[in-house]
Amino acid sequence: MVKVEGGVVAPKGFRAAAMNCGIKRKRKDIGLIVSSRPAVACGMFTQNRVKAAPVLVSKEHLKKMTAQAIIVNSGNANCCTGEEGLKDAYEMAGSAAKALGISNEDVLVASTGVIGRELPLDKIRAAIPQLIKDLSEDDGKCIAEAIMTTDKVTKEIAVKIKIKGKDVRIGAVAKGAGMIHPNMATMLCFITTDVNITRRALKLALSNAVDKSFNSISVDGDMSTNDSVIVMANGCAQNVLLDRKDADFKIFSEAIDYVASHLAEAIIRDGEGATKFVRIHIKNAKTLEGAKRIARRVSTSMLFKTALFGQDPNWGRIAACVGASGVMIDPDKLDIYLGKTRVLKDGVGSLKDKDALGKLFKNTDLDVTIDLNSGGKEYSMMTCDISLDYIKINASYTT
Repeated sequence: MVKVEGGVVAPKGFRAAAMNCGIKRKRKDIGLIVSSRPAVACGMFTQNRVKAAPVLVSKEHLKKMTAQAIIVNSGNANCCTGEEGLKDAYEMAGSAAKALGISNEDVLVASTGVIGRELPLDKIRAAIPQLIKDLSEDDGKCIAEAIMTTDKVTKEIAVKIKIKGKDVRIGAVAKGAGMIHPNMATMLCFITTDVNITRRALKLALSNAVDKSFNSISVDGDMSTNDSVIVMANGCAQNVLLDRKDADFKIFSEAIDYVASHLAEAIIRDGEGATKFVRIHIKNAKTLEGAKRIARRVSTSMLFKTALFGQDPNWGRIAACVGASGVMIDPDKLDIYLGKTRVLKDGVGSLKDKDALGKLFKNTDLDVTIDLNSGGKEYSMMTCDISLDYIKINASYTT
């Protein structure tokens, strides 16, 4: 596997364009990704019961199992907007489809931004002809810019692999910085690939990748209404059709895992106001579900996350989270490591040096390992601290 340039337009047959249509004052706020031909497509979406209109429309269109374009806007979530919002999401897809000369169902829709505001559909309609005129196979970063909300940096990646003797490329772009927690985070992610693949194989690869990446991160414990991860595979690489039982499916799956994990880590590192990046490793749990519950409990603890920000080496907050997770554990077997340093052994504090403890929490990257010594299951999550800037950003998000 080799990294390449281009983001979502790195694979053959994909073009993209983005611009400002007036939802935001100056920054790009609308984007379009188009495949040269219909692509095998599938997606995963928020499990929040309050779902934005574009999520409902994209889920409906994906029943066809193919797609050729994605139109996306930022600055407005088109959520909690009733029947009018749903109509607008369908119209957003329909307007793009008409201009591209393809069927409405072949256009997927995504939105991100403030909830409860009517979508300025007239501005979106007016932008579509220019978007199509600007479509390019040279600029994938424009999409990364167009989907940003509180993101400080763009997030994109592309890789090249060999599948059945053919060069195959995978490109991806994502946004997300706050309201991040399974299932999934407040995020959008669009993955393009020129591989020739069955839909069942593509869906399996995506599901596995999302579970290991976007469903294993948390900034603040909140689940959004608009989360969407969409993948399109147009077959332009002309490899022999790939299915999940083929030997090369492992190569493709590992590449999708890598792409998704790269973007998930970028989301956490760009967490709203974040100053610390943390990996939480649960080892030797009795069950995988138990390991997940403990990791998620620690990753959402305000006491732990504020201690991280304040560089207060209060590892006792981690131990308390383990015990409060609802998972049956043996406290007398519990070990906790900060980096490679063990601070708790068999349920008893093992590092008394305050200066040594203080140094551990000054690291901008920190590994927290929680060893339950009770089984063979493992699970990892990525999280960050909660800072004063996080409060400032979210105290004035709409004002």
